Amino acid sequence: METIKFGFIGAGKVGFSLGKYLKENNINVIGYYSRKLHSSQEAAFFTDTKHFENLNELVNNSDVIFITTPDSQIEQVYNELIQLNIKDKVICHCSGSISSTIFSNIENYGAYAYSIHPMLAISSKYNSYKNFQKAFITIEGNEKFKDYFVNLFQSLGNKVGVISSGNKVLYHAACVTVSNLVLALINKGVNFLEACDFTSEDALDALFPLIENNLENIKSRGVIDSLTGPVERGDLYTVEKHCEVLNDDDKELYKLLSKELLEVAKIKNENRDYKKLQKYLEER
Repeated sequence: METIKFGFIGAGKVGFSLGKYLKENNINVIGYYSRKLHSSQEAAFFTDTKHFENLNELVNNSDVIFITTPDSQIEQVYNELIQLNIKDKVICHCSGSISSTIFSNIENYGAYAYSIHPMLAISSKYNSYKNFQKAFITIEGNEKFKDYFVNLFQSLGNKVGVISSGNKVLYHAACVTVSNLVLALINKGVNFLEACDFTSEDALDALFPLIENNLENIKSRGVIDSLTGPVERGDLYTVEKHCEVLNDDDKELYKLLSKELLEVAKIKNENRDYKKLQKYLEER
């Protein structure tokens, strides 16, 4: 692994974090190129690697090239790369929703395309790398080096999965649902408590033990066995009372999510009669 040289195009949070993680694990990261020189210099200093002042120099010195720019810039960077000699280079991006097919006709240039995505909320350039080993890594792309990347990340302690290019968007929707959209639900719960005269800080402090305990239960017991609450009990009275105090939009969201929970409840309690609750949740 150490003989293969990894270079990064883009010096933002993902580039910082992945580069630092690899370097800390004795992978041969050579450095960074960025349109903003100070960004590549900062990333190189942080990872104890080099900064490159032109793209061609980074390409010539790298075997594996990670494009860690915003998604909207990946294709543009690739179009610059194919003006250079990328024969036998391995070109990767870290987008969750975009597949390796964004590197169109890469076989014509003798190079190999991959999408390598860490399922991790990368919020800090300087600290997120510390949690990288916990990330599940998904790999999609050319067969030639697929096993290499699987073995690489598994050797670092990551769990790894291989997915197809056709499933990338749905896969990313799953990530967004349990990450970003959960934040929307937590914010909604905070808003409800604010309407009960809590401050936003007190509301979050009050809700956090519920959130944390729920996640711990899911991790140890799974989704089905962690389900509790009025939907699981078939408690139509409480569900109706909740809906009575919600505005139309919040009521629609509540009932939509409750319908999804009801399907989980049916699996947990095969012999419980949920017909009345289901009928209510399906009403417009």
